[in-house]
Amino acid sequence: MSAVQPAVAKSATRGAIRIDDVVKIYDPAGAAVMAVDHCSLDIEAGEICMIVGPSGCGKTTLLNAIAGFHEISSGCITLDGEVLCSTAKPKAEPGSDRIVVFQNGALFPWKTNLENVAFGPLMQGKAGKAEVTERALSMMADAGLGGVEHNYPGEVSSGVRRRVEIVRALMNDPKVLLLDEPYRALDSLTKSVMHEALLEIYYKNKVTIFFITHDLEEAIFLGHKVAIMTTRPCKPKKVLTVDIPHPRDYSVLTSKRFRELMQETSEAVHEEALKAFQAGEKEG
Repeated sequence: MSAVQPAVAKSATRGAIRIDDVVKIYDPAGAAVMAVDHCSLDIEAGEICMIVGPSGCGKTTLLNAIAGFHEISSGCITLDGEVLCSTAKPKAEPGSDRIVVFQNGALFPWKTNLENVAFGPLMQGKAGKAEVTERALSMMADAGLGGVEHNYPGEVSSGVRRRVEIVRALMNDPKVLLLDEPYRALDSLTKSVMHEALLEIYYKNKVTIFFITHDLEEAIFLGHKVAIMTTRPCKPKKVLTVDIPHPRDYSVLTSKRFRELMQETSEAVHEEALKAFQAGEKEG
């Protein structure tokens, strides 16, 4: 599957996220566990920002704050200049402008793939059934899902289910996709196909992507930038610009520049992983 497309979504004009001096403390009146420590990060509209770091360091806490699932203790997160959450408003309102795709999946097993994809817009009354169905079929075809529309999630592979979930998220026309290790359970061959499939979808949809992963090759292959987080409490240790031009396909993995970026990322992540191990951090 080729990821080459005529246009790259980096030109998007919406979906800019600014994380400004964010702190998250769990149980402030008791154990006072700091999960996020004065974290600041700017993500441009239409950018794929990959978030890597040791397990349990606070990456998902940060994603949940953007999504509106968790409160922050202080700081501010904005989307296109509008405040999502701040010291004065600790919890963002969940909204269809920010859609989360979790690692364990969330398709309705009793609905067909097409019904899953069309579910959000139909429930929100954004358009009639015929219009929503036509759009869902078109987006599924663009994502290489033609032929599985009337299958149920349990009748297709895990890779296909992941793709259906991403198309379902995009049906809501979000500004931001929040992906929490969506390919963690996939084997390496399926994962490589899914990476190129994600890029094909991305090039056509102009959406900002905030993507948590432990896979460094995945991070560099997909991302415009890679934010390497410290062991808990979480904040950027290094933000690496991936200066390999988009569109990309898997031929870039053998390039000299890709190997250099892998080494630089590996060294930074290893330092934090060693700190986490020495501190007795557990898989989270």
